[in-house]
Amino acid sequence: MNLSDRIAVMARLGRHLLEAQDEYLEAVIQRTAHYNPWFTKENQWQALRAIAEKMLDAEALSRWAQHYNVADAPTAIRVGLVMAGNIPLVGFQDVLCTFIAGHRAQIKLSEKDPYLLPYLLQLLASWAPQAAEFFDIVERLSGFDAVIATGSNNSARYFHAYFGQYPHIIRRNRNSVAVLSGCESDEMLHTLGQDIFSYFGLGCRNVSKLYLPRGYDVKKLLEVLHEYRQLILHEKYKHNFDYNFALLTLNKTPFHFNGCVIMKEDPAFDSRIAMLHYEYYDSLPNVTTTLHTASDKIQVVVSQQLIPELKLPVVPFGQSQQPGLFDYPDGVDTMAFLTALRP
Repeated sequence: MNLSDRIAVMARLGRHLLEAQDEYLEAVIQRTAHYNPWFTKENQWQALRAIAEKMLDAEALSRWAQHYNVADAPTAIRVGLVMAGNIPLVGFQDVLCTFIAGHRAQIKLSEKDPYLLPYLLQLLASWAPQAAEFFDIVERLSGFDAVIATGSNNSARYFHAYFGQYPHIIRRNRNSVAVLSGCESDEMLHTLGQDIFSYFGLGCRNVSKLYLPRGYDVKKLLEVLHEYRQLILHEKYKHNFDYNFALLTLNKTPFHFNGCVIMKEDPAFDSRIAMLHYEYYDSLPNVTTTLHTASDKIQVVVSQQLIPELKLPVVPFGQSQQPGLFDYPDGVDTMAFLTALRP
């Protein structure tokens, strides 16, 4: 398959996800939701729509490939992909990059998300049989030339030990933060709730910590975020909420809460499920300094205001979980890495 063929079949997948009535896909989604209760049908569809709209538009794919001067002919390079499983299809961009770059992907699926991606690859092969040659789902990586592995801080140490001798991208835990000015409307704060609660907050692009101006009324924010109270109907989410509530109460740790989230003043970026950390600031330059110091722990910053001299990616409220083609995890340009590989 040449480059135009590769782009065309991916664009067809995008149209299919947005327009087609696919009963088999519905069945796969249902099976996944039963297998992994965190991957609700709504969350899977959210991921599919975001991929289709932000990554699989034909014109956008062409401009993206042109930016990297992608070779027309496929290569013999085999790229091992170790997929994460914190949210549905979280590793799809790596698969897309490898395919468009013309390489062969050897895919080690996450045990938390074993069904959805294989079906999407089956669709590609049904429309363009040659596409099947580009994807190989395996239990164990072998015979690869390069590796892209995503996991926790603990697994990253093992990845470096196993794959360090090969060209690689190895990703660790990251979190996203939001910086509020105190002038946000209720509507804007409700939109921020999407960044906090999408996928139950399990993604590295989900906001896990807020920076609030000194004197900010946390209770007002909790009133707005209470609109997301349906989350508490999810059994696993409710279990985490109840556990955290009990733990903080027993330890006599100060906190605020509403019907669906607990807010605690804490300098840590990583917060538990159903919890949200916050920290007060006195000036934006201080926030900039703090974020730059911890830039290796931050995926994206969500804010409606201009933050002076901040070099981390900043997105408006409601956009953190809608990455585009150029929004690479950990700020490492996956496509530049792949197109630099040579047989």
